[in-house]
Amino acid sequence: MKNRLSKQTKNNLITYGIVVAAFILVQIMLSMGKMSSLMQGLLVPLCTYVILAVSLNLTVGILGELSLGHAGFMCVGAFASALFSKCTQASIPNSGFRFFLAILVGAAAAAVFGILIGIPVLRLKGDYLAIVTLAFGEIIKNLVNVIYLGRDSSGFHFSMKDTMSLNMEPDGEILIKGAQGITGTPNDSSFVIGIVLVLITIFIITNLINSRTGRAVMAIRDNRIAAESLGINITQYKLLAFSVSASLAGVAGVLYAHNLSTLTALPKNFGYNMSIMILVFVVLGGIGSIRGSVIAAVILTLLPELLRGLNDYRMLIYAVVLIVMMLFNWSPKARALREAIAGKFRRQKKSQEEV
Repeated sequence: MKNRLSKQTKNNLITYGIVVAAFILVQIMLSMGKMSSLMQGLLVPLCTYVILAVSLNLTVGILGELSLGHAGFMCVGAFASALFSKCTQASIPNSGFRFFLAILVGAAAAAVFGILIGIPVLRLKGDYLAIVTLAFGEIIKNLVNVIYLGRDSSGFHFSMKDTMSLNMEPDGEILIKGAQGITGTPNDSSFVIGIVLVLITIFIITNLINSRTGRAVMAIRDNRIAAESLGINITQYKLLAFSVSASLAGVAGVLYAHNLSTLTALPKNFGYNMSIMILVFVVLGGIGSIRGSVIAAVILTLLPELLRGLNDYRMLIYAVVLIVMMLFNWSPKARALREAIAGKFRRQKKSQEEV
């Protein structure tokens, strides 16, 4: 038991070390002026995608359920936090404290939706669960696109038609303009905050996995009937894991929303393709592997931009990399080769310690 715990701690420290080393490398490149403005603009989205991949791995890899609505929870967190920041921009001038509260608001809003969706949905399994969560993500995106919200001296005004239907005073402020989204969100996100949120997300997920709750969730994943016969509350633990995953997706949405001057619920931002892209990060990084999700999210986000100079072959190389990563992670021969190499290193280390 002691060896297993020390191994888990070592793996966790390696993951934290990779994130911290990447942060230090980026800071060195920025101080030396070796990073283009395009790459600088990708730093916050990179942190967003890492948080999304790690949080989805809790549902897909640890809980063992296929969810295709992760972008919907991200959308909830993004719009809830953006609306909060815009409404409190004058009353809370301290941007750091306001952004901290926005993170809490976005996480809480996404968690509430995770609970509301999870109660009926988690009774399903497999393809049925995937279809329902996909429908949820599309419903959220389309619902946000038809919401009009304004504020004046008499309070808030809501409509699902147009801005004229709000019946506001002339000096009123329109907060949400339907498909045009929210404009004027404070630009409070930064790469430093993104790295901190990534580390917090990894800390929450890894500690949850290694806790009694995590072992119960993995028992449900491995054998639902056996877990239930041992007295494990199936619904409670599945709902807990699902809501934590949704809450962290909401945190990613907060980081994403406060990096943009205009937030819109476009399909490319919160639609089906975004959910599939997050799932690709999880699958290629290794289902259940937190470190793999981090590395896959970074590589697959940076790769199209790094290959932009090879415009004619960019997507071809990207597809080849996807295939190679899939074979490396899931091919039986490749896995056997990795295990053989790892065993060889372990034997060498053991022999050195004995000497």
